[in-house]
Amino acid sequence: MEKLLSDWQVLSENFNLDEFLISQAAERLGYDNTPEEWMCFFLSELCDHVLQPLREIVGVPIIIISGYRSLEANAAICGSHNSQHMEGKAADFIIPGMDLVNVFNIIFKNLPYDQLIYEFGKWIHVSYDVEENRKQAMISNKVAGKTVYERVTKELKKS
Repeated sequence: MEKLLSDWQVLSENFNLDEFLISQAAERLGYDNTPEEWMCFFLSELCDHVLQPLREIVGVPIIIISGYRSLEANAAICGSHNSQHMEGKAADFIIPGMDLVNVFNIIFKNLPYDQLIYEFGKWIHVSYDVEENRKQAMISNKVAGKTVYERVTKELKKS
C-alpha cells in the first residue's frame, strides 16, 4: 500500500519533512514546493544514512537551508537542471557553531554519500542515492561570476 504524504512527516528521529520543503523562492513566487510521495522515500533515505548519523556524531542540531525543490523553485534560484534536490536526494545545510571544514571531513571519512560539496565556504551540500553512491567530493567557488567545482580526494585542510 502506498504511503500518503502525511505519513512521511517524520523522516528520522531529528528530521521532519517540513524542514526540507522551505523555499523562499517558491514562497515569494507562489510556486507549490510539495514533493511527489516517492520523493519522500529518498528524503527519508538521505536522513537515515547521512543526516541522522551526522546529527548523532556532532550532537547538535543541523539546519536545513535547502532540501526538496520543485522544478519551478529550482529554476527560480538558477539551480542545476539535473539537481538532485528535485528528486529529494539532496540537502544543503549548516551547523551553527561548527566549522564547515570539520563537518565536510566528518562526512567524507565516515558516512555514505553520492555528492559532498563544500559550497562557497558557506554551507554543505550532500546527496545520497539508494542505487549507487559515486562518492564525489568537491569544493565550489565563484570564478569570474561562474561556479567552478574542484574535485577533492582527501580531507580538507583549514585555511
